[in-house]
Amino acid sequence: MADIIKRIPVPDDFNPPTELTFEDLVAKPLTRSALKDDLEAVNSSAKTILKTRGGSWPTEELSEDFDLLDLAWHEREFRDKTSFAYVVYDQSGAYIGCFYLYPIGERTPYSKDTKGFDIDASWWVTTNAYNEGYYEKLYAAIQVWLANEFSFANVIYSN
Repeated sequence: MADIIKRIPVPDDFNPPTELTFEDLVAKPLTRSALKDDLEAVNSSAKTILKTRGGSWPTEELSEDFDLLDLAWHEREFRDKTSFAYVVYDQSGAYIGCFYLYPIGERTPYSKDTKGFDIDASWWVTTNAYNEGYYEKLYAAIQVWLANEFSFANVIYSN
């Protein structure tokens, strides 16, 4: 079962939201257009990301080429509805972080304990945003967005 990836349960005609708002947060699909801000945010906040999101990424400074490919991958998966990645800004346009909606089996292993879940949600914020309380605020926003915009009932929050 460890190699199984469960498809995200969305209808074929589902159009994922292209803008989500919650209080002073605005989320948009993560695309190559966010490269400059994303590269700066990840590289300046690697320790905070590892502490709050876990996993093994990022382990070293990202190159622009690597990040560009990563963003293109997220863009393609969003288009194909196989995962959904969003970049999050505050209303002034400051880069806050990202959140990801992955199929079960991609980040959290598929198992008898996880097979009933719809998606795996994870997120990170920059060190500055973390210090300003945005980690908890983004978690609250994701819960609202998933209930109201995606209608996922069973979510694993894998941070």
